[in-house]
Amino acid sequence: MSSLLELKQTRLGKLELLKKAGMDAYPVSVPRDFCLSEARAKFTEFEKSGKTVSLSGRIMAIRGQGAILFLVLDDGTATFQAVIKKDTLKPELFKLLNQTIDIGDIISVTGAFFSTNKGEQSILVSSWTMAAKSLLPLPEKWHGLADLDEKFRKRYLDFIMEPETRALFFRKAKFWRLARAFMEKEGFLEVETPTLETTTGGAEANPFKTHHNDYDMDVYLRISIGELWQKRLMAAGFNKTFEIGRAYRNEGSSPEHVQEFTNLEYYWAYANYEDGMNFTVRLYRYLAQEVFGTTKFTYKDYSFDLADEWKKIDYTEEIKKQTGIDIIEVKDTDIKKELDNLKISYEGTNRERLVDTLWKYCRKNITGPAFVVNHPVLVAPLAKSVPGNSSIVQMFQPIIAGSEIGRGYSELNDPIDQRKRFEEQQKLIDKGDKEAMMPDMEFVEMLEHGMPPTCGFGFGERLFSILAGKPLRETQLFPLMRPKK
Repeated sequence: MSSLLELKQTRLGKLELLKKAGMDAYPVSVPRDFCLSEARAKFTEFEKSGKTVSLSGRIMAIRGQGAILFLVLDDGTATFQAVIKKDTLKPELFKLLNQTIDIGDIISVTGAFFSTNKGEQSILVSSWTMAAKSLLPLPEKWHGLADLDEKFRKRYLDFIMEPETRALFFRKAKFWRLARAFMEKEGFLEVETPTLETTTGGAEANPFKTHHNDYDMDVYLRISIGELWQKRLMAAGFNKTFEIGRAYRNEGSSPEHVQEFTNLEYYWAYANYEDGMNFTVRLYRYLAQEVFGTTKFTYKDYSFDLADEWKKIDYTEEIKKQTGIDIIEVKDTDIKKELDNLKISYEGTNRERLVDTLWKYCRKNITGPAFVVNHPVLVAPLAKSVPGNSSIVQMFQPIIAGSEIGRGYSELNDPIDQRKRFEEQQKLIDKGDKEAMMPDMEFVEMLEHGMPPTCGFGFGERLFSILAGKPLRETQLFPLMRPKK
């Protein structure tokens, strides 16, 4: 097999032939009346009329020789067959085409529609021009990009060779489009909040840090979709808001974790976490049915139906049921022993991190759909406590396929309690906990002016990836990659 360099040199030679023939290999535009999916839809109409049309696409296959060639064109919307006959094309154009085209070239063809003896919709070419001469070959059709690193690094080739992968992102766009439409129909106002923050509020995660040159200060890329900002809007009289945007977390990678992702967060004044759970079930069922046409899914070894009853699972009781550990009474040393027995690695040795790590192990054994409730206050510094029990909070986490696919609360609006919890988070930061929540005392000041009872909730791309049956990384157009050395 020829080396890549030799193949490129051959194609450069063909490029020179195009130049000598006076054909621009990279023109600013080419004849194109409509896309290939429209060509298929309008085929009968134009075949009957005999009108000449122009189509464009990438050559994905070439067959035939001598006096007739068959090309399969693909423009991302559909494929279409172009038939080139020696007796219907000017001799010099037929010769040039034979001498210069390769699989991977993007061309424009003009001609009339006709059906082959086998009924294949085709265009009989009367003229053609190059739209973009490819200098490097496409991957082999039957092998594609077998290496996962290459698939992500050369995502454009993956999309060219795998139309179903390309289709995944049309479905993802529909997912977010319908999520937005659902929120607006329910009376929520779409807002935009800062992505650069002086403190990273709204979640517990390690942020990315950058520097603001004009103000000469460090700032952080947000780790939530404006939680503390949207709650300021609740105090300001905006009763229902939502935002769809990018969040950034400087953490490890896994099939369900990436450093940059899209989330939706909503805030609803005068609602509580029970209202949030009911609303979330309706939203998830709607997205599943409208985007995927079903509420039944299989992901890894899990099978679930979002139309089923969403059970409520007690956080503390579930951990005790699965591990025998009572997280209310147990000592930190005993949690560490249990994590070691389960062969679970953990970072950080404070109680919050240890309990959270133990919970993540238990979570994997829940198929769902379900809501986890009654979380201990230490894992939810922004949630309102359960009346009569200050040790647990009004928080809910939807769980499907062993994964957390959202998080919501009856939002804490007591400024005295919030200040105390921020102070506890600061103690964790001082002890080296990189994921502890940064205190925001200006937010506390807002609470001192008064924020109505509010439910807040957020979910992200993980929901789409699970419903699509794909690892989260595969549902990103261009995952972050280390540069090649």
